[in-house]
Amino acid sequence: MFKIYQKYIINNFVNKLIFVTLIFLSLTIILNVFEEISFFKNTDSSFFLPYLLTFLTAPITLFEIFPFIFLISTQYFFYDIFKKNEILILKNNGLSNLNIIKTLFLISFALGLFMIILYYNLASGLKFYYTDIKNKFTNDNKYLAVVNDSGIWLKDEINDSVAIVKSTNIKDNFLFDVIVNNFDNNFKHLNTIQSNRVDINTKNWVIYNPTITKGNISEKIDGQIIFKTNFDKQKINSLFSNFSTLNLIELINLKQDYESIGYSSDEILIHLFKLFSTPLLYSILTVLASIIMLNIKINQSLFFHILLGILISVLIYYLNFIFVSLGNTGKIPPNISVFLPIIFISLITIIGLVRINEK
Repeated sequence: MFKIYQKYIINNFVNKLIFVTLIFLSLTIILNVFEEISFFKNTDSSFFLPYLLTFLTAPITLFEIFPFIFLISTQYFFYDIFKKNEILILKNNGLSNLNIIKTLFLISFALGLFMIILYYNLASGLKFYYTDIKNKFTNDNKYLAVVNDSGIWLKDEINDSVAIVKSTNIKDNFLFDVIVNNFDNNFKHLNTIQSNRVDINTKNWVIYNPTITKGNISEKIDGQIIFKTNFDKQKINSLFSNFSTLNLIELINLKQDYESIGYSSDEILIHLFKLFSTPLLYSILTVLASIIMLNIKINQSLFFHILLGILISVLIYYLNFIFVSLGNTGKIPPNISVFLPIIFISLITIIGLVRINEK
């Protein structure tokens, strides 16, 4: 059972968290709805579709900024109890700063677990429907890229024809063991191209030593041919990088599929590490905000605290961005790219905690 002071702290903090979350949700919806309206302004779509898509994508967008919502909510919590002199009441009843921070740490950790177990899986499902609906109004609906345990499958439409490409492996700029089946718009089979190696660095693929089969006649070509597509290495990578539409189980399965075809799973690992570290990150940022608030003058204005929270959030965002970018490019291991910024922030909070209880 929770003690009375713990119930008070938890209720007060959760109320502040809900309030700040609603503010950020409102801003997210306002910004997204203008973007969606601009996208659909020249299409024959329903008037309500931009608003529907905005509400489908807002939860996952909100999830990405929740670390900073926790930080600012903690600032708001302390600002409120400072202004009402409730901090003195808590201390007069035998509570130390560490008792307050400990309670905030635990509730933030528990909420973080809720976020990755329930909220994220729901938000990713809504994001999937968002992507599925919006793709119907884009040229990308002509293209399809899928990875499974049998390899990479690509569907492309170009020059009034449809190409279905299957490859067992991808490495650097090359697809290996490639089969290209070409069809006309009525899906009448035109020909099949087979090759052990295809250079996909540009949209003009270089197919080495292909075997071209048309009808029952096969022709082996010594050399190379050019095959025009809408895909290149960069486009394929981008199509495989939208992990926000996948829940935890789907991410783990996709990681196994990537590894089975020799495709780098570093980006998935980074995404998974970020998800699994969510409760810890929320808790650490809550503690960091608590230490900052307990070390500045009580009579500072609300505007000052808002600016301070935004500044800290921006610094943490770019710190994470730099390390994640290094991880995605293979400069550092995926686990280091995610956990090193957290360790750095943790060290700062530990130093602050050493002295905080003296105040």
